[in-house]
Amino acid sequence: MSSPNELFTQPLAVINIGLQIFAEALQVQGVSCVHVDWRPPAGGDADLMAILARLNS
Repeated sequence: MSSPNELFTQPLAVINIGLQIFAEALQVQGVSCVHVDWRPPAGGDADLMAILARLNS
């Protein structure tokens, strides 16, 4: 088993979910990064999410 400190000697690869500016900042620093443009269902509206949950079940 490897030491947890060995983690910090490995190249960094990131999956960024949400704000693209975070992915861009990592890429500028040479970090391998994949950006996922994720948004909450129904725009985060609790009433619409409840309706979607009922439709989905």
